[in-house]
Amino acid sequence: MAKKKADIKKLARDFWHGKPHGERRLGELYKDKTGLYKHREWRGVKDTLYYFYMIWLYNYIFMVKDIMEMGGPINFAKGVWRYRWVGQTYLPVLHWFDRGMEGMRGEALRASAWHYRGMVNETIRQFQRMFAADTKLHGGKKTDAWYHTMAHNETVWGGIFYPWSDHFDNVAMEMIPYFVTCHVNSHTVHNYIDAVQSIGLPGDPCPMCQAESGLFVLDDMPDYAPFMITSNEACDASVATSILQDWFYDKPLFAMPQPMQFDDPLVHQHCRREIEECWKFIEEQTGVPFNWDQLVKKLRQQNQLQEFEREKWEVAAKTPYYPINGVAQALYRIYYSQDGDRPIWHFCDKKVRKILEKCVSKKINTFPKTRHRVIAWSCAPLYYSHWCTWAYNCWGLNVIINMDSLMFDMSIRTDTYDHCLDDMATYHMWAPMRRMAVGGMHHIFELWEYMEKFNCDFVMMYDQLQCKGMQGVHGLFEDEFRSRNVPAIWMPHALPDSRTVSRAEIRRIVNDYMTTVMHEEPLDPSLLDFDDSMGW
Repeated sequence: MAKKKADIKKLARDFWHGKPHGERRLGELYKDKTGLYKHREWRGVKDTLYYFYMIWLYNYIFMVKDIMEMGGPINFAKGVWRYRWVGQTYLPVLHWFDRGMEGMRGEALRASAWHYRGMVNETIRQFQRMFAADTKLHGGKKTDAWYHTMAHNETVWGGIFYPWSDHFDNVAMEMIPYFVTCHVNSHTVHNYIDAVQSIGLPGDPCPMCQAESGLFVLDDMPDYAPFMITSNEACDASVATSILQDWFYDKPLFAMPQPMQFDDPLVHQHCRREIEECWKFIEEQTGVPFNWDQLVKKLRQQNQLQEFEREKWEVAAKTPYYPINGVAQALYRIYYSQDGDRPIWHFCDKKVRKILEKCVSKKINTFPKTRHRVIAWSCAPLYYSHWCTWAYNCWGLNVIINMDSLMFDMSIRTDTYDHCLDDMATYHMWAPMRRMAVGGMHHIFELWEYMEKFNCDFVMMYDQLQCKGMQGVHGLFEDEFRSRNVPAIWMPHALPDSRTVSRAEIRRIVNDYMTTVMHEEPLDPSLLDFDDSMGW
């Protein structure tokens, strides 16, 4: 009788609060091969209701609202019919939320969800602007939106266009069709990679560059602007991407590559001049003069975002009260630091600030099962950005910070034109995958400085198999890990191409290391081995 009473109490407690970590058996929720859930995760009454109303229902409502306000349902319907990457990512977007926040509870669930909300809103803004301006969706007609939109490579920082932001919009060519899509659906870019190889591009360059080029080969890129600004994304393969983009788009182009030299005063001066030449090009193309006041206004707003980011980092580095998981932190940070200032970032930051302050004031341990504080270094697998959610649930590996999050750690001065241009040149040089990936040994080995700053005891070392830059320093990192006695897992991947190294293979590598090297037992054994080969 006593046992039965205890069982009833436990069932009631599990119903009200959700099962404790270690009893959840999250892997048993999955349908074989798909990675989809057999049923929704029960997080306890409070968190399940929050997830349903404030994450699932809230985001679906606002996804529809965003579509209505940003270009309208007709443009959206045309875009879905014309471009395969839209439907493949827009429809399963809440599954993206599920994966990224699996097993999460309380304030961490709430703060991480707001980061996802920001990315979804800004994604819709970008593709709806593309569709509103796209000549392919409007019978060849060049609409007013076409004349008032600027196209650029995704690694050309959005801040370059601030002086014209009161009259024109800017949209990165590949950020939505390529970068965001692989996070949401791991299969979206395979046909683009295959397409560019079918016209003769070798298979060994970076698959990111191959996928971006393949969008043009398959005519899956909207024609939404009268000119474009390209970049080399700091690697040779991207030069080929820009050449193909120029070939297929055939419109006025300004090339603004990140330099392959670094920390050189003469190179810095060159970057300053290149930004000014880009501004002259925009003036010539638009007929609208450079607006210093608008530039200052937008930069100061962006600096506010950076100031709050540093506040978040301070909490993450010094306390267990940081309420944002590794995947939400990384994607949101990369997205807004490269995309530039937008109203949605400020809206979401206000929501997150309230949650952060609550966690600190009430000393809420947001990730109580943390065994190791992890820093993730180099370029991450885009098709498996939610591996860190799995790693925490399965092994207690808590990703505190990512390399890409740290690249743009700077506020830009606006007191004088000279100071402003000086800082903007530095920001431009610190492009994604640039400063700490191929920026020279000093920057590559900033890992040790940040590892100490964020009180991390474990390194997840991304091993992008087709990145010639980071492959060249593999042995140097191995030597440093041994000499410093730092546990580090090498995670092989092919950036967006999930066929080269599968998610299951990544999990097997982590599992083997944690059992054979760290001699640890999993928190949730049901997550050790499952088949999600067909999953998004």
